[in-house]
Amino acid sequence: MSGQGSGGNVVAALCSFFIPGLGQLVQGRILPAILFFIVIALCYIGWVIIIPGIIGLFIHLWCIIDAAKFKASGSS
Repeated sequence: MSGQGSGGNVVAALCSFFIPGLGQLVQGRILPAILFFIVIALCYIGWVIIIPGIIGLFIHLWCIIDAAKFKASGSS
């Protein structure tokens, strides 16, 4: 019954705001959580070059939106 826009998705989005991928992990999506965390961490580590930091910021926003809009398969 917890679909898109549910309280769980809000919590997941907040988790992803603070730690990229944590929202996906809270939702039980391990592979996306690991991928988001690694890619965003690598981009933020390369912030000195500026471009990776900007790319990381956009991917981080995507991560938050992904956690907020997730709808589990099988729910109506």
